[in-house]
Amino acid sequence: MARGILGRKIGMTQLFVEDQAVGATVIETKPCSIVQIKTVETDGYNALQLAYDEVKESKVTRPMAGHFGKAGVAPHRHVFELRIDNPEDYSVGDTLNVDHFEEGEKIDIAGASKGRGFQGVVKRWNFAGGPKTHGSHFHRRPGSVGNCVKPGRVIKGKKLPGQMGSRRITVRALQVLRVDPERNLLIVKGSTPGARGAILELGKRHG
Repeated sequence: MARGILGRKIGMTQLFVEDQAVGATVIETKPCSIVQIKTVETDGYNALQLAYDEVKESKVTRPMAGHFGKAGVAPHRHVFELRIDNPEDYSVGDTLNVDHFEEGEKIDIAGASKGRGFQGVVKRWNFAGGPKTHGSHFHRRPGSVGNCVKPGRVIKGKKLPGQMGSRRITVRALQVLRVDPERNLLIVKGSTPGARGAILELGKRHG
């Protein structure tokens, strides 16, 4: 059985589990259509190419419209791959739903974290900064970063101002609290990456 689908983060709520209130994330999981089946013989690995969130044909590029048309699948907004071991068990046009998840099992969820834009070292790396009073002109700067004559350059990986957030984050072993196939909803315990509306990859844990 394929071990993952895509979902859209609806938001967070609170559920009672064993008489204890816990934070939970609600994820909308529309059916994912199989657009292409990749095999070791043709592509070097086994995988399913899945499509999520159906849209009008005008919303996709012409090459993607032709790709969807060849598979006989309606255009979708998102396309992603899912590695599998048994490609012969699937057919192009089939769909994967939320009903292959079970309440109580643990899953991994990956997605892009909230983008914070260009930030300084105090916010990005939790630097302490300098004195705030007594005429100090050193408040939220990174300070000296050089190395004199040798090696005479800034070492790679130095904590400096830059882009913060908007990177791939994977939260592992989140417990599934509720599965609602009729409304295509999945509720997991705890928080997940991204803001409301973020696209998440939901995958069953291996082993």
